[in-house]
Amino acid sequence: MTKAAELAKMGEVLTNSQIGGRRNIAYNGAMQISQRGTSATGVGDTNGVYPTVDRFIFEAGNTAGRLTMTQETISDLNGFTKAIKLACTTADTSIAADEFLMLGQRFEGQDLQQLKKGTSDAEKVTVSFYVKGNANATYTLELRDNDNSRSNSQEFSVTTSWNRVSMTFDGDTSGALDNDNALSLKCNIWLHGGSTYTGGTHTSNTWHGTNNQRVGDNQTSFFDSTDRTFFVTGWQMEVGEQATPFEHRSFGEELALCQRYYTKIRTGWSGDATNTEAYRAFYQNPVEMRATPTATWTNIDQASINSTHTSEHITTYGGGVYRTANSTNSGRLYYSDATLDSEL
Repeated sequence: MTKAAELAKMGEVLTNSQIGGRRNIAYNGAMQISQRGTSATGVGDTNGVYPTVDRFIFEAGNTAGRLTMTQETISDLNGFTKAIKLACTTADTSIAADEFLMLGQRFEGQDLQQLKKGTSDAEKVTVSFYVKGNANATYTLELRDNDNSRSNSQEFSVTTSWNRVSMTFDGDTSGALDNDNALSLKCNIWLHGGSTYTGGTHTSNTWHGTNNQRVGDNQTSFFDSTDRTFFVTGWQMEVGEQATPFEHRSFGEELALCQRYYTKIRTGWSGDATNTEAYRAFYQNPVEMRATPTATWTNIDQASINSTHTSEHITTYGGGVYRTANSTNSGRLYYSDATLDSEL
């Protein structure tokens, strides 16, 4: 691109008010945060799971296909060091009507009011990301209005080299998004789907409520071969019709945004214990969470005291836990770890 062309494009972006403030509505787009771990196997057997990289959820159902998801270290895309890598480990070439597999993000309605969805001033939305695979493929990107069961989708191509995909979705004048902390919008990549979702004639970039038109007519099945791989990074969603340069955020800022939905804590307590006493601990979350989280206690030190934890007084910003002693212990510090989950 010539300098004159670059200046012209920047002027167009400025005209559309996409520069200034936080542009990227999506979370963890550079794939840096992965609190749950860096690799997960057997993905595809359970719907609605966050296997590795924070804020990226798998929706899956009724398929025998399985994959491994990793937070991959990359060196062949300037400006990025991490990506999601998917690798098919079990193929499924006999696709039943109700099978599906999607990778995506979920958003609270209160974070999307600037889209003006459901009004005559509804804004266009541009989604962009970098992708590559082991072979050429065609997948479908979808915006899914969870409040009103409406969808808009477009196909995109994958090659063996990194390529930035950019797709602009028209504003939807029907169906306002709820202004609350619940799930309102999904941004999904369809990787596999049966005729329940592919059986109709797909119309690109059109909002509708027809289930069998959600997936493109040229869709590749990710589960067509155990050779199949898919890499993605640089995930961005922004208001307007231009894909601006990817908005890099600091690691600490991105971590705090992710901790609103999922985080890890450690509690500790010390003292004497008898068969009738209980250990109690209180904790504060790193950030206030989206909703009251579910606490799962793990990595328990001194299980001989009692490995059963009972949470109490849990709120979005902290809580407590107690363990009843079943042996006498004294003079040392005990600890337990927990994960707190308030995902959409």
